[in-house]
Amino acid sequence: MKRVAQFFKVSFENFAEAVKGDFPEFSEADIAEIYEGIKLPMRATRGSAGYDFYAPFTFTLGPGKTIKLPTGIRARIDEDWVLKLYPRSGLGFKYRLQMNNTVGIIDSDYFNSDNEGHIFIKMTNDTNEDRTVEVTRGTGFAQGIFIEYGITVDDKADGVRNGGLGSTTR
Repeated sequence: MKRVAQFFKVSFENFAEAVKGDFPEFSEADIAEIYEGIKLPMRATRGSAGYDFYAPFTFTLGPGKTIKLPTGIRARIDEDWVLKLYPRSGLGFKYRLQMNNTVGIIDSDYFNSDNEGHIFIKMTNDTNEDRTVEVTRGTGFAQGIFIEYGITVDDKADGVRNGGLGSTTR
């Protein structure tokens, strides 16, 4: 097995700013407790392809509702590799919990962005069975898989990333 990446937490300041932006109900003390409890993604078994991303706090999603979760996680990834994010299979199967961008793509140069490469995961409960999903803190809700990729023989990309979602097309 090739070892091509490593997970880290973002700084407390980065995480706190992200949480305050979308979850004003959390106090500074709540955010500090949540931050301390963040678990780095891990594989559940030797045969698992995906690294489980764990909910930093408990959340409930009713039918048609969306949440943007600051994971508190960043990933240093070797060049020529990408981290692809998907919902955990069971949550997708039982609740139609889906990623809003279908598949999250974390490029190797995202790690050094101004936002520290903070990985956010935006999901929607797209149930057609009127089911509400509750994900408790510390439970796996998404999974990431590292994939090697190639480029064309005439590739001349020389841009430098500095930012998050959509930053290379601004």
